[in-house]
Amino acid sequence: MIQERPPSPVKALPKLLIVEDDPGLQAQLKWAYEDFEVFIAGDRQSALALLRAEEPAVVTLDLGLPPDPDGTSEGFAVLDAIMALKPDTKVIVASGHGARESALRAISQGAYDFYAKPVDIDALGLIVRRALHLHRIEAENRQLAERAPEDNRVLGRMITGAPEMVKVARTIERVAGTNVSVMLLGASGTGKELLARGLHEASPRRQGAFVAINCAAIPENLLESELFGHEKGAFTGAVKTTEGKIEQASGGTLFLDEVGDIPFPLQVKLLRFLQERTIERIGGRRSIEVDTRIVCATHQNLEAMITDGRFREDLFYRLAEIVVRIPSLAERPGDAALLAKVFLTRFAAEMNPSVKGFAPDALAAIDGWTWPGNVRELENRVKRAVIMADGKLVTASDLDLAEPGEDEANPLNLKSAREVTDRKMIRHALARSEGNISNTARLLGISRPTLYDLLKQYDLQH
Repeated sequence: MIQERPPSPVKALPKLLIVEDDPGLQAQLKWAYEDFEVFIAGDRQSALALLRAEEPAVVTLDLGLPPDPDGTSEGFAVLDAIMALKPDTKVIVASGHGARESALRAISQGAYDFYAKPVDIDALGLIVRRALHLHRIEAENRQLAERAPEDNRVLGRMITGAPEMVKVARTIERVAGTNVSVMLLGASGTGKELLARGLHEASPRRQGAFVAINCAAIPENLLESELFGHEKGAFTGAVKTTEGKIEQASGGTLFLDEVGDIPFPLQVKLLRFLQERTIERIGGRRSIEVDTRIVCATHQNLEAMITDGRFREDLFYRLAEIVVRIPSLAERPGDAALLAKVFLTRFAAEMNPSVKGFAPDALAAIDGWTWPGNVRELENRVKRAVIMADGKLVTASDLDLAEPGEDEANPLNLKSAREVTDRKMIRHALARSEGNISNTARLLGISRPTLYDLLKQYDLQH
């Protein structure tokens, strides 16, 4: 018995919404787009109903709609509604009324393109297909941006593609299962608290509390109470017994940020806790056993502080059983562009949905900037740029970044300079294309086999 082959699945046609009140033109336009699933609306209400129900990729919109068929007010009202409901839709506006003024206004309100009546079906068809192509590219980019953080996530939270940062994460994962004290050393804004949280969540203590305290942000006369707690009546204003951060974190992890700012007298009490694993609250007379793991961080040079007599050497060795040095953002090739895209996606959704991505000059400026404020500076610049951007793409000007200059520190040896440049450009291209080998090769202007050879030659992880 001959079995029939199951029919191939029918590929869904792209959706096109035609908003036009002239019945003759409606029919003419509908038959001109056989490779689209076409929907017709003659007024604002039916247009917005179809927009919600069908979510078309492209809309052609006549500005002269009832009840203002001889003007443009109703058409612009529809355009505003489409941009508010579905800002990714490509709207192509048509009008015969004051074409130049209408065109400028339509584009400023978010329309993709404009054409003047009478309609040239072939010319309009080219605009519609170009709009569909751009809509598909933007949709693919959004999907890549949504997947990229997961593909580049380490320790559950931190996003990176740089081997230097992956190595840090792997070190933290290895020590997470122990009870050793960990010291994170790095400049401000490099993600020390994020790594501390990742360590806690990868440890057997993950069900316990993660408590963080910034030792530099609390006045010296209050820090002891914050850390060790106090009994009722211990000092003026102590109206009730209060647990300190060390006690609150029992069974979990205490993160001491900027540990170098702990006053010298208080360092003695912290050392005693680390040695005996007991505390006494201020004004208390009993020792309280506490099972708290300490993770600390600082951007200061503690060895120099020890030499100057400002930090206890014995406390340093208790806190620094494992030392993890965190590279700056400038030392993590490709991460600036990767993180910038993540920040843009988040802030655009919250504050300016019309922003879709970065212009090429913005990506070049991000790659070339030294980021003295590290990830915190990058996040703040992207946030401001998304708010201030006038167009759909954030520019270098929106980021307030100067164009990258020549690197005067490049080695003079040509072979070494070539390798340094190759490594940097490959990492930047990988980050910009979210790790897609084909797109990376295209950006670099080389073939895929050549790119694979370079990845192997330079031992670049992918």
